[in-house]
Amino acid sequence: MKYYYPNKISFLKFLLKSTHIAKNPLPYHRKWFDEVGDTFSLKSPFYGHIILTRDADIAKHILQKNHKIYHKSKIQTKYLSKYVGYGLLTSSGDYWLKQRRLIQPAFHKEKINNLVGIINDTIEEQVASIPIGKMVELYPLMNELAFEVVAKSLFNFSAEKQTLKRLQFIIEKLQLFIIKELRLPYQKVWYILSGQVRYHMKLVKESRAIILEIIEQRRQSKAIHDDLLDMLLNAEYEDGSKMTNAQLIDEILILFVAGHETTANALTFTLKLLAVNQKELRQVSDEIHSVHQNDVSSSLLLSKLNYTKCCVKESLRLYPPAWITDRMNIQDDNIGSYRLKKGTIIGTSIYELHRNKKYWSHPEQFMPERFFEENRKSILPYYMPFGAGPRLCIGNNFAMYEMMLTLNAILSKFHIETDTDRIETNPLITLKPVNVNLKFTKRRKSEGS
Repeated sequence: MKYYYPNKISFLKFLLKSTHIAKNPLPYHRKWFDEVGDTFSLKSPFYGHIILTRDADIAKHILQKNHKIYHKSKIQTKYLSKYVGYGLLTSSGDYWLKQRRLIQPAFHKEKINNLVGIINDTIEEQVASIPIGKMVELYPLMNELAFEVVAKSLFNFSAEKQTLKRLQFIIEKLQLFIIKELRLPYQKVWYILSGQVRYHMKLVKESRAIILEIIEQRRQSKAIHDDLLDMLLNAEYEDGSKMTNAQLIDEILILFVAGHETTANALTFTLKLLAVNQKELRQVSDEIHSVHQNDVSSSLLLSKLNYTKCCVKESLRLYPPAWITDRMNIQDDNIGSYRLKKGTIIGTSIYELHRNKKYWSHPEQFMPERFFEENRKSILPYYMPFGAGPRLCIGNNFAMYEMMLTLNAILSKFHIETDTDRIETNPLITLKPVNVNLKFTKRRKSEGS
């Protein structure tokens, strides 16, 4: 049977640029998309047939229309899961569906509404410690804030700072090494011989021990917390069985990894974009000031900050934390004029899709008005910051609540300014901001914009 692949490029050409790809693949992807088209393919001796696309129709085909035959590729189910566990992010097929059904109820809007008080208190505590009157690196502040929110609101976990810092350190180290393994697979033998694999697997063991301690502490507690951890411990499958300790660790570790870092990234990019775009910053500040004057409660706050929400969504368009997503077909498939062999990996660049001139006017500009209600229908098919289809990010509502509450807490108290308009990124497993410095100056109580 003949197979037809889009715009084939030579793997040798690709390999010659491998050092640049390993450092930052985004400019290189942009180069090929601009030169060859919105979809191209190559055949790798390590991963087989690979397609990279920024085409919305292909994205919708693999994520929605024909999602049943497109599973997570071995890049996630094998290589990534080795380090961060076989949880919702890295599992596929029937096992993923079973876990999703078990965990989904904890992320319903009603449940998140019940957590707003804890989330807001944690945010306020973190915002109170922001250094004032000097340029500070923003990402570490947002990273710590987001980690504390996940730890306290989802797991009611208040371990010693040293334990939380250690878990953050391990997650960061593992992510950097996973990227090295994936982008430079021909150095695998060296990673083994040099002891790098052994060192990082030791970190995996340590991270799992930390999570196990959280589980055991909760099991010994008589208190009812009504949080995600309680739900995970008590959740039952159809046959009445519960998750094993290994399964619990997998899911909790994934939620710690995905639940704090993506939000930290998004908050850093959003605050930076607002600091660069002063007109939009004034509008957000005025909206927040107006809401505070009317003494709106935390639970109603989110429905009132409409322009602020548009700014968050536009930031997620320009800098989606999950900047690329991949799938692999478990049987032959046709997509338009292409005939794809079973086992083809398709990478959808959400970053490029969100900046594709075919779908967006002035795609590189920060324009929150794109997300006004009257424009919603025209952009929705091309907007996928949390993925699409059945595997839409389970924590998307939680993330939006957290980001909105954080912006409210910061911009009701501070003016923000930055030292440069330039925005740098580092596309690891998530899209990370680099060298973002902001200056926070206290507002007067009566002050609006």
